[in-house]
Amino acid sequence: MKQTLNGTAAAGFTLLEVMIALVIVATALMALLSLGNRSIEVHDRLQKTTRATMLAQYKMAEFETSGLPEESATESFAAPFEEYRWYFTVAETPLPSTIEVKVIVAWGNEQNNEAVDLTSFLFR
Repeated sequence: MKQTLNGTAAAGFTLLEVMIALVIVATALMALLSLGNRSIEVHDRLQKTTRATMLAQYKMAEFETSGLPEESATESFAAPFEEYRWYFTVAETPLPSTIEVKVIVAWGNEQNNEAVDLTSFLFR
């Protein structure tokens, strides 16, 4: 507080104090806004990963019940999951009646390596 010419104390804040308080509040708000945006991005990524995992489980269950397709090809899922694409690989195992099947479900840009793979062993 400042002293006035007649010796009484002047009530209120100086312009410098108000400006410093505004800088502190603005910095805190910017941090909160960026944290909110990051939280939305993380939630979106987790949602896509969860969907891809469930779609891979669906395809694996389809292979277990209906058998494997004749040849491997990259295909998209039906609506509303058309942004996801899947393919599978088959590998031999040391056991003669068992094969290793890997289902890969990918989404987004291939350079970003956004994919989930699920491996299972099936009887012939």
